[in-house]
Amino acid sequence: MAANILTLPFRRTHAVSLTTAIKQYISTKYDQHPDTFSADMATVDELRTAAVTVLEPHSSGIKRLQSYAAQLVWMGGKFPIDIGADFTWYDGLGYGNNGGSSQNNIRFELANVLFNLAALYNQLAGTANRSTAEGLKTAFNYYCSSAGVISHLKQEIIPDMRATAPEDMDPMTLECLEQLQLAQAQECFWHKAVKGDTKDALIAKLAAKVSDLYSQASDWGIKSEAIRSDWIHHMTAKHHHFAAAAQCRAGRDCLEKRKYGEEVARLRDSLACVNEGLKESRYVSKSVSDDLSALKNKVQDDLERAEKDNDMIYLIPVPSKPELNTLERANVASLQFTKEVTDPVSLLGDSNKPGPLGKPLFSKLVPYAVHFAASIYASRREQIINGIVEELETLTTRIHELLSSLNLPGSLQALEKPLGLPPGLVSHAEEIRQQNAPARLSRMLEDIKKLKNSGLETFSAGVKLLENEASDDDEAKLKYGTDRWNRPDSETAATKLYSQVTEINGYFSSAESSDKMVRDKLKENDNLIRLLNETDRDLEEYIPSSRRVSMTPRVERHVNRLREMLSAANRTESNRRRKIESLRTKAQSDDVNPDLMKEASRLERQYPMRKVEAAQFEGFFDRRLERYNADIEIPKLERREQDTMLSKLAEANTALKTERQGDSSTRDREERLQELENAYFAYKEAVQNLDTGRKFYNDLATVVAKFRDECRSFAYARQNEAAGLEADIMTALPMANLSIQQQQPQEQSAGSNLGFNSEARKSQQHRYRSQNEDSHVKHPTLAAPTPVKPNSGGLPPAVANANASTTSPSSGKSPSYATPTAGTWNPEVGIKFAPAGSSRGAQQQQQQQQQQQQQHQANGSATSTRGKGARDSRWDPGQHGVRFG
Repeated sequence: MAANILTLPFRRTHAVSLTTAIKQYISTKYDQHPDTFSADMATVDELRTAAVTVLEPHSSGIKRLQSYAAQLVWMGGKFPIDIGADFTWYDGLGYGNNGGSSQNNIRFELANVLFNLAALYNQLAGTANRSTAEGLKTAFNYYCSSAGVISHLKQEIIPDMRATAPEDMDPMTLECLEQLQLAQAQECFWHKAVKGDTKDALIAKLAAKVSDLYSQASDWGIKSEAIRSDWIHHMTAKHHHFAAAAQCRAGRDCLEKRKYGEEVARLRDSLACVNEGLKESRYVSKSVSDDLSALKNKVQDDLERAEKDNDMIYLIPVPSKPELNTLERANVASLQFTKEVTDPVSLLGDSNKPGPLGKPLFSKLVPYAVHFAASIYASRREQIINGIVEELETLTTRIHELLSSLNLPGSLQALEKPLGLPPGLVSHAEEIRQQNAPARLSRMLEDIKKLKNSGLETFSAGVKLLENEASDDDEAKLKYGTDRWNRPDSETAATKLYSQVTEINGYFSSAESSDKMVRDKLKENDNLIRLLNETDRDLEEYIPSSRRVSMTPRVERHVNRLREMLSAANRTESNRRRKIESLRTKAQSDDVNPDLMKEASRLERQYPMRKVEAAQFEGFFDRRLERYNADIEIPKLERREQDTMLSKLAEANTALKTERQGDSSTRDREERLQELENAYFAYKEAVQNLDTGRKFYNDLATVVAKFRDECRSFAYARQNEAAGLEADIMTALPMANLSIQQQQPQEQSAGSNLGFNSEARKSQQHRYRSQNEDSHVKHPTLAAPTPVKPNSGGLPPAVANANASTTSPSSGKSPSYATPTAGTWNPEVGIKFAPAGSSRGAQQQQQQQQQQQQQHQANGSATSTRGKGARDSRWDPGQHGVRFG
């Protein structure tokens, strides 16, 4: 490699197996077995090994790095960013003292792989043959590709890494490296121009741009913590070198254009730039320093010639530097973005036909979001189908209600067949017998009861867990107090669960109301349903016969018209049942999974490195559900046709009744036939309602089971939290008691040192009371006591001063206050501390004080100060200091 360019080093890493992490994730997050993808896991490990061992500048390493990077981008849509593998990489820049960084982050791994790809491009450019135009062109392209990879890394990968970038991948460092690659690419083109027949003006513009790029790289490098100082010196020297080269070439162009004064000015500026660059000589490589020295010699020679010619021949004024026009820039180096870097997923092909970068691994792994999206689609499809079916069944119910209100078909059957059983009734009774209707209803009712009781039991278990947890929490608050037991109460901590209690209670209440309606209706028709389950003979005995009615042509015409309308109603009902079955079959055959997988693959390719979410399929759902738009219109069409038909049926029935007005010969038979007909439809309706109820309770069982599990988890978590909080409280209590016990001896010691023990306080209080009582009694006049210098005691200054200024108990005078004398404490004077050697121990002081109190009690008065040998318990600042402990 050339010694006058900078080489971007590789980042290094340890061997890491992705198989363990991927297998663990698949086994916990997917419904598929991880062994299904054992080949893909082995392949990704092989790709990583091949990529991280690219540590030499060889063109074969480009595809190895690109292939592994493409798989990382593809896997970003299949797995989370923190897949569970720790990737450790060591910085290549800096001073080599970095311990590396480790992150559980696929994008961190991708960033390092792309960084090494940029380093590989850089090193391949450095190994190119710069002595030929073709070699310079190759180096130029490699440098531009390196800058493009670094730009993509800076703009797309690092911001989306969701973690702190390594030190040598921060924005300042990457910006410095990007400008450096562009500068070295521009320098290659400049060299190619110098070797060719390019004009000096264009070479000057190329060199000026090289200088700018090196200057920008140097400025960013100063802001970076990862760029070494020798790199900064190198880029600074290059900046000055090419600034000088640009002015030198501009000077030659001025000579060609006979601008002799400007030539001198530009050569002088060129020499100044070279001298600035040479200041970096001690910090840069010898080749860079030699290049500067060679340029300086050339500039000096040209300047000497130009100044001599201008001074002796041309005599043109030399402009100052500010008067010179700024050199134009010719920029040829630009970022090269390859599809292998910006859109690698498009080059992976598919599982059947690999692309230039291989085939996408784990393509058959269905993300959880796809399963969730399938369930969302199925739910919305069922909602549409159920809505259509519900509307159609409501229309059918209206037909039955109208027929029942018109006493049809019983009235018509009694008229047409006055003896025996009508064919319609026989078919209905046969259906009842085949299904064993009473037993079937009994089983369905029992099943619903069991499902309901099971759901209630599960729900009650969850509620009981919440109640027990709340009770335990209340007991703990009473035991420790709310100051210590300061966690939120149960209802606050589990707002969602407590709201679910009310919600699920509402479900059970609503279901109970519906169940009661079904049971009441069955109870009303139970005897008739059981009768339909009996033999035809039993039915004949229940249904009375009537005499045959002679029908006039007009009555017969109305009967035929009514029969025709009844047949139309039956056909409508039969067709409707077939439509409902066809609609359900259509929904069951609507397998969304293949198209959903294609949509997921499209999303993974369109948005690589982004985890597929169910919300991304909203547009797909809307387009897919459009196939049911025609079915949604069916109830509207059926309603219009049915309204017309029922209107005609009611008119035909009214016309027949008008013709037969006054004929009641078939009334009893009509009523019995209609009762059995209504019982049959009541049975059909009950079966449908009970089947709906069973489905409801099955769905509710899932809800209450989830509720109970969440209650159990909440109670367990709160129990652990309570145990930890209780342990903290029990640990804090002994420490608090210990603190109190430590304070008590200190208070007693302080009281002893200062004369405030309990006995002293009692003695002083007794003395004060005696003095106050005696001050109101007249006694013989006595002379005021002479102030006596207090001996060492233990009383505080205020008490000592008070004792010194009161009268004797035997005196009748009011208390008088003597002028403070030497040795007596004066509030006007600060406290004087005696030398340490003159103070006595606290124990000796306490013993003296106790002896003085005993003497005072024996005398019965406050005359303990009499006599020179008596000790005074008052504090003497002149003799005693303040002793602490």
